[in-house]
Amino acid sequence: MKPKAKPVQQQEPELKRMNLNVERRLHDQFKAATAAEGKDMTTILTDFIQTYVAEHLPESLRRRGNRQ
Repeated sequence: MKPKAKPVQQQEPELKRMNLNVERRLHDQFKAATAAEGKDMTTILTDFIQTYVAEHLPESLRRRGNRQ
């Protein structure tokens, strides 16, 4: 009988909180738009940030683990 393999534990990514100020009306509209799609605001903003970084981060800063 083969020994059971240990399950691979996936490490949760370290999170960093971001706060931003937007006009109340824009916030309300954004919240309504994301809810209408069945998504949450954090998911949409995270997707946007990932796309922005992929398109705008200079090549010299693309090394994995490079923190500022």
